[in-house]
Amino acid sequence: MNISIILAAGEGTRMKSKEPKVLHKICNKPLLEYVLNACKKADIDKNIVITGHGKDKVVSNFNDETIVFRDQPIYEGAPYGTGFAVIQALDEISDESIVTILCGDTPLITEKTLTKLMDYHKKGEFKGTVLTAVLEDATGYGRIIRKKSGEIERIVEQKDANEEELLVREVNSGMYCFEGKSLKDALKKIGNNNAQNEYYLTDVISIMNENGQKVGACIIDDSKEIQGVNNRVQLSQCELEMRRRINNNLMLSGVTLIDPSTTYIGENVRIGRDTVIYPGCILEGNTVIGEDCIIRSNTRIFDSKIGDGVDIESSLIESSVVEEGSHIGPYAHLRPKSHLGKHVKVGNFVEVKNATLGNDTKASHLSYVGDADVGNNVNIGCGVVFVNYNGREKFRSNIADNAFIGSNSNIVAPINVKEWGYIAAGSTITEDVGEGDLSIARARQVNKPGWVEAKGLKKHK
Repeated sequence: MNISIILAAGEGTRMKSKEPKVLHKICNKPLLEYVLNACKKADIDKNIVITGHGKDKVVSNFNDETIVFRDQPIYEGAPYGTGFAVIQALDEISDESIVTILCGDTPLITEKTLTKLMDYHKKGEFKGTVLTAVLEDATGYGRIIRKKSGEIERIVEQKDANEEELLVREVNSGMYCFEGKSLKDALKKIGNNNAQNEYYLTDVISIMNENGQKVGACIIDDSKEIQGVNNRVQLSQCELEMRRRINNNLMLSGVTLIDPSTTYIGENVRIGRDTVIYPGCILEGNTVIGEDCIIRSNTRIFDSKIGDGVDIESSLIESSVVEEGSHIGPYAHLRPKSHLGKHVKVGNFVEVKNATLGNDTKASHLSYVGDADVGNNVNIGCGVVFVNYNGREKFRSNIADNAFIGSNSNIVAPINVKEWGYIAAGSTITEDVGEGDLSIARARQVNKPGWVEAKGLKKHK
């Protein structure tokens, strides 16, 4: 069995935050989620997350049967350290398992690297393997000291390294792969006789060497993957790298991003070929965008499905569906549970909420369509409001095919407008409209000649 142990108990004091460090987000997803996803894609069967500070918040953010949570005790005088954290998972480790140990604040790690690490570990028949990186500037990292055979002799922390060891550029990433039995045996022997009074996982490497067990070092291909997050600056650096990866993959798949540096796209977003994304767009959640779309500047789309050939300009779309050939915006808002059919137009300052608009229907400007089922080829004029709420309950209206809703009309739900029903401009509709009927619900206009002068309101120059 392949097992991961993910260390996520750190308080993250340098983040200056009330939130647990591993719940801080890049590209709108928690740091820990990226590590867990990499494990799943690398065919790791069980993920054990070691929690500490803010453990309840961490657990509540992840509802997955493949995750086992183990708490690291937090109290004054409690032992700490990476080794002590891993000890909390001892009862979940079988002798024959392959155990990968990771950090919950390293979101850039990939399934490709984890797979390479485990394969290297197995093929080399090592009892332990350290994931290492070669850096131009190794300041702050533990140095990897190898034997002549190429195996690891020891890991030397920077503060303990001599001048020769400080010249070594191969460093410890803090990520490892172990045989289950060998790891458990070594963990039982580690101590905390050091300046920090902590139990260090790196001591496991020394113990294995003392026992004559082989310890390997697998060098990572891209050192950016080991970058951890200890403060907001490093958080922004990881965000930048993740966005670069996402945007590059999309462009290589046939999507045009006019300015990738100002385009924010989440990891789960899927976009079809020949779609063009303008600067300043934010695409998040489980959004799917079809082919040949144009998403113009300052548009935000979240958890929505957009069909082929849709044109969206400077608009907000939340948890909605837009079918092919439709046009939205500028400055439109589709609130959750909106569904636009094919070739629908939702124009300037139109808001749609929990409503369906059928094929070829138009609401070109300054209207609110809420809690309604609108048919095909319906015209909704300027200033139309679907009045769906009486202060206590919400009601739904139904507008059939080919209806015409004149400008500045109020549809006081629940209302049914039958096919080809026409509503005159300025009407407040409180009763159903029959098929082919014209409904006029406004006071008759009365003009009174000379009224202003008779009242003495006319001012002469």
